[in-house]
Amino acid sequence: MNALHPGLIGRRDNGRMRVLVVEDEARMANLLARGLREEGHAADVAGSGEDALWMARAVPYDAIVLDVMLPGLDGFGTCRELRSAGVWAPVLMLTARDAVDDRIAGLDAGADDYLLKPFSFGELLARLRALARRAPEERPTTLAVGALRLDPATRRVWRGDDEVELSAKSFALLEAFMRRPGEVLSRSRLLEAAWDLGFESRSNIVDVYVRSLREKLGRDSIETIRGAGYRLRPDAG
Repeated sequence: MNALHPGLIGRRDNGRMRVLVVEDEARMANLLARGLREEGHAADVAGSGEDALWMARAVPYDAIVLDVMLPGLDGFGTCRELRSAGVWAPVLMLTARDAVDDRIAGLDAGADDYLLKPFSFGELLARLRALARRAPEERPTTLAVGALRLDPATRRVWRGDDEVELSAKSFALLEAFMRRPGEVLSRSRLLEAAWDLGFESRSNIVDVYVRSLREKLGRDSIETIRGAGYRLRPDAG
């Protein structure tokens, strides 16, 4: 693992970045770090997810290049732990696996972009520049409204300390509500959140599923707004 350089900490001037490379394969890690330095950026290397966690907490990196296949805590778990710890530096995940489910898992864990191996170093640089241009913002991976908590990645829901079992459609509806607590969502908008575009929009299926959610989350959790739709109460649960 490379030593940290305190004088280089923080966002760089003239488009220069401080990047954390999380890669257990020494040759790949050194190539990436050397390439970044040759481009004028500062680069630190972590050989494991555990090292990455303490380094990212200690240094405000502009971006993190994170390999999925790590010993011990893998890239998905590392990304989730980073976000849980309040580290919001953009994360570019690297993987040799081209499965759509893997890419979804990475993005749901809090990653910002995905790059498949083998890749060109020029493309990696371009993606890092694009990520660094984005304004920093907190993007919690677990949604919380009142006593309700929802984890999109693991598709689990809790009401207080009790886990709530939901069907896929009920989960999709609740996620739509929890991303906009206190906002009135129309039936058509809720249909779009859980059903494909070919579904018959005149069906009362949304009402059926909302009724089911109320039974599991509390009857006062979701309000009916006559003529407009439904609203999740900010103090739900």
